[in-house]
Amino acid sequence: METRWPELRKQCLIAEDEAVLALNKPAGISVTGERHDTDIVELAQAHGETLYPVHRIDKVTSGLVLLAKQLPAHGELTRQFNKRTAEKAYLAITASTGLPDRGVIDLPLSVGRKNRVRIAAPRESIHRDGDTWRVPERDLLAGKNYPSITEFAVIGRTDSHTVLALRPLTGRRHQIRVHLAWIGHPIVGDPLFDKSGAHPRTHLHSWRLKLDASWREPAVLDLEAEPGADFWQVGDTTVTGDPRQLLGIAGEFVTGTIEQRH
Repeated sequence: METRWPELRKQCLIAEDEAVLALNKPAGISVTGERHDTDIVELAQAHGETLYPVHRIDKVTSGLVLLAKQLPAHGELTRQFNKRTAEKAYLAITASTGLPDRGVIDLPLSVGRKNRVRIAAPRESIHRDGDTWRVPERDLLAGKNYPSITEFAVIGRTDSHTVLALRPLTGRRHQIRVHLAWIGHPIVGDPLFDKSGAHPRTHLHSWRLKLDASWREPAVLDLEAEPGADFWQVGDTTVTGDPRQLLGIAGEFVTGTIEQRH
């Protein structure tokens, strides 16, 4: 993996203007704040470029990451994440079958021992109501918990794996990873739940992001990061021979869900 900033920047560039830089980050590179890891913000700083992360995706997650080059833009964009008006979409491949065509995971999160994110209730309290997963309020664990909702649609299936498009309506740390694992559908290669090291990457990808951007004309950032070939390859299995078709189905889900909510 190329980790010299000029080359990495060029290879991963999606969009850039005077205020922001959007990159298609490879899995295995941190955005910022990770000790002893390759860190995009530090790599840029070492080459004289100051960047301010608008949001973060996990080191193991590939895909779209947005960084501000100016503080006013950073403030405008981060406020949209804080207010949950930023429109986000992810892709994932689970090591499982049996999910419904569409579903909602409405499970609050909490932080447990060693700063680990978990569902804020015993696993046996999680129940499926139609195509929605919930826990009764009476079963919530004592202490601080954070309401968390993820919508998903199945866009592809094999005999052993499921390809999903997901919209996290809340932006909690590890939300998609924990939500899927705790309902019995963990993401392939996720080191939070699979310690085997059998997969070279985690099959979670930050795919789309849409925010208001007052300095642009039209005043919007509408970004997409296409997954690399490694995302679609799980061991010896290629989950699709036509990624464009699956991305088209994912786009219909994301657009339709947004329209319904507006």
